Parts: sequence; structure tokens; C-alpha cells
Amino acid sequence: MFSFFHRIMWLSVAVILALFSGTLSLEKLYMCMDAKHHKTKPGPEGQLYLQCAPWRDNACCTANTSAEAHDDNSYLYNFNWNHCGAMSPQCKKHFIQDTCFYECSPHLGPWIEEANQSWRKERIVNVPLCLEDCHTWWEDCKNDMTCKTNWHKGWDWTTGINKCPTDSQCRKWVDVFPTPKAMCEQIWSNSYLYTTLPKTSGRCMQMWFTGENPNKKVAEYYLLNSVDQQCSVSFTALLMLCVTSLFLVV
Repeated sequence: MFSFFHRIMWLSVAVILALFSGTLSLEKLYMCMDAKHHKTKPGPEGQLYLQCAPWRDNACCTANTSAEAHDDNSYLYNFNWNHCGAMSPQCKKHFIQDTCFYECSPHLGPWIEEANQSWRKERIVNVPLCLEDCHTWWEDCKNDMTCKTNWHKGWDWTTGINKCPTDSQCRKWVDVFPTPKAMCEQIWSNSYLYTTLPKTSGRCMQMWFTGENPNKKVAEYYLLNSVDQQCSVSFTALLMLCVTSLFLVV
């Protein structure tokens, strides 16, 4: 049977666990994923190159990584953007920005998950992209060509760089990705989540920005919501424990 002392003890343990869980969640506000080229912890990188420069005040990428993100023959992943002929400059700039966002952003913690892959231990899943970023990306690429919907896997790597598999053919972008939603969600295995949220909402992540990084407040919003949910579950558990202990007390 539960004594008054036991009830207080278990209540204290539950409260401590709830607070500890919240602290761990908030630590995800500044973190780098465990992946191929990421730093262990985010920090200033004053020499980030061109499109990666917006992250220079607090970045998960190094200056070398930011420079390689702009190179067609980059050592980062040996990925060939020109697998169906030369990719247009207006389309390629979005993939460079996508690479900078992935490599440099220190505020992706809410969406980092374990990855069972040889080249990385963690990845991002369902990062909510702002409507403008996704639509502009698709619009600027819609006249290009590609042969695959999921660019994470299924390539022919026999030459050391990705080539279209033999059972595929190059097609118009809009035939492979008929909508911005299809492109943003499918091209990197659901790394991104299509939303109708504008940049002004403060509820979606921006690939393109100037000045202070707006994604910190977005990540904070999702983390705090997660903490609130955890605290709600803990409160329910506490309430059940109290009710149960009342019946068990001597």
C-alpha cells in the first residue's frame, strides 16, 4: 500500500522527468545532425561561401563545405546535377541553396531522426518548408529534365558519380514532378514537408533569407509545442497516480 511519503516521492520523480524531458527538447534548438560533413556543434563561420553565407553567424558547415556546395564536381557526395543534360542556372541555384540549408542550418533539431545509412547516422524528415520557397524552386526548374522522382537512391554509381539507371529515361520536370508538393516531398525521401504557410507565418522553415536567421524562432515554436505535449502527458500520468494512490493509501 502507498503511504503519503510514497505518493510525494513518485510525484517528485514524475515532475523531474517531465522537466528533464523539456530540457532535452530545448537543447535541440542548437544542434548539428550526425552526418557526413557536419560539424559536431554549430558555431560562427565567417568565411562561408556565396549562397551559404546567411548561416555564417552560427553554422553546422565549414567554409570548405560551403565552397564545395557550389561546385558541379563537388567531393561532398559526387552528385551530378547534370544527369539529363545541363541543369539550368536558375534551377541549380535552388539545389545549391538546398545543400547550404541541409549542411549549415543549426536549427533542424525538431526534425532530425536516426538514419540507417553508411554515410550518415542521422537525417531530417518532414521539415515544413515555406510555400514561397517550394513554389519558386519548382517554377525555376519546371523546364529542366530528370529521370527520377527520388534522388536519394536508385542511381547508377558504377562510374563514381550518379547516372540515370538503365531502366529510366529523361523526362520533362513537370512530368516527373507535376506539382511543387510532389517535388519538395519526393525528391529527397520526405526530408521536406510541403506547406501552404507563408514566410510571414513564423511556422515554416526558410531556405532563402537575409539578416538574422528566421528559422530559430520556427524551431523554437515546434520544440515548445513538443514540450507542452510531453508535459500534458506527464500531468495526466501524475493525475492517475494520485487517484490510484488515494485508493491504496492506508
